[in-house]
Amino acid sequence: MEWMHLVSYFCGGLFLTNAVPHCVSGVIGQPFQTPFAKPPGEGLSTSTVNVLWGAFNLVVAYLLVCRVGAFDLHATAHVVALGLGALSLAIMLARAFGRFHGGNSPADS
Repeated sequence: MEWMHLVSYFCGGLFLTNAVPHCVSGVIGQPFQTPFAKPPGEGLSTSTVNVLWGAFNLVVAYLLVCRVGAFDLHATAHVVALGLGALSLAIMLARAFGRFHGGNSPADS
């Protein structure tokens, strides 16, 4: 079952990374894209919606990392799985949202 735990930690990294921009945008009072905006993922949601969406992502990340198996920061495979999930979503989000916020977009590459 270890491989299923690693998949869970990878997915936990995805949700953990997704929580960051939403929580930060919400806390500083700026709107940001969420799945609830019109159009989804492109329009802006309020700072309150972003805080709630970020908190939801943190809860899911907690459940996937801390409640599945026995995540161990000293176990290289566990940390690599979490890190690869976080890094992969961070790169995808940077490319997707860069076009809205002045970052690099896929067309710029």
